[in-house]
Amino acid sequence: MAAGTYILGRGLACTLGVGVDACLDSLRQGPSKPQRIHSTPELNWPYFPIPDGPHATPGASWHERARSLVRQVVAECGADIHRDAPLFIASSSLNVGGLEAGAAFPPDQQTFVEAVAAWLDWRGPVFYVASACTSSLNAMLSAQALIESGLFDHALVLGIELRNHYTSAGFSGMQLLAPDIPRPLDRGRDGLVLGEAVAALYLGKRPARWRVQGGANRTNGNNPVGADQHVVAQVITQALEASGVTPAQIGLVKLQAAGSPQNDAEEIAGLHRVFPSLPPLITFKAALGHTLGASGAAELILLTACLETGTWPAAVAQTADPALQAQCSAAPPASPEKILFNILGFGGGHACLVIEDAACR
Repeated sequence: MAAGTYILGRGLACTLGVGVDACLDSLRQGPSKPQRIHSTPELNWPYFPIPDGPHATPGASWHERARSLVRQVVAECGADIHRDAPLFIASSSLNVGGLEAGAAFPPDQQTFVEAVAAWLDWRGPVFYVASACTSSLNAMLSAQALIESGLFDHALVLGIELRNHYTSAGFSGMQLLAPDIPRPLDRGRDGLVLGEAVAALYLGKRPARWRVQGGANRTNGNNPVGADQHVVAQVITQALEASGVTPAQIGLVKLQAAGSPQNDAEEIAGLHRVFPSLPPLITFKAALGHTLGASGAAELILLTACLETGTWPAAVAQTADPALQAQCSAAPPASPEKILFNILGFGGGHACLVIEDAACR
């Protein structure tokens, strides 16, 4: 296999379950139905929470629950994790939910990041990445850069996005939330649905099935709340060039496609600028909800697991939008060796990754 950065371990907790296998089992059963998050009678929105797993403690505080989920997810990555390696913690909300619950916890970012590292008995350098929805994907790119520079042999990327009312209220105030379910690419799409996730990716130089080939990120200051098709095309082109891959080699595209009327359209228009004919497409937002800063790690874990097992999310779009000229695939494509992975974010963030499946060679 080629030298580079490989996915050596992964762990996931999301609305589908706690553990990758549990998530796949839920995905096979069909689309998840969101619950509700009640902030006030006026702020009552659909939400995709993490269900209580087998090790959940009844009546646990917000921080106790967070600690338990982080430890379970990292443990799922394997027993041979090098805890002297860099740890990247990616989130857009950190411990806001704990502060809302009245926890006696300093309300600063660094304190919570240090607490997470202590939960894991981490000895290596710790980095906090906060770039809204692109946080954990940008953490992946930073981890890859450290590994391929020769400074480290391993790194752990940990995406954390847990329930809080502040985030839902903010998205509600901007009128970005769907009233019932997300409908990515559907003609009737009317907003996104938020969700929880804790996701861990253990990366290293040792060859494995999934190789991180390269990626790119760009920030568009002209539109801080939405995607821009020109920037989408630019970041995809840069990611392909950084990976030494041509558009014709891409066998699958993992879309952002959260169900936003404008952003879905801009993302697809950007893809049309790069690809004369679109490759097969997939999005996980209807299954997971939008897990914000954790979405890059959570969706990459689920994507690789789906391709390994032939599991595929059911399409929720009932009426295709003819203006998009794009639909998600109803089944896994045949042997997509090169995969393009998009995450678009608040603040004008656009991030893109190319991964390679060695099993397709």
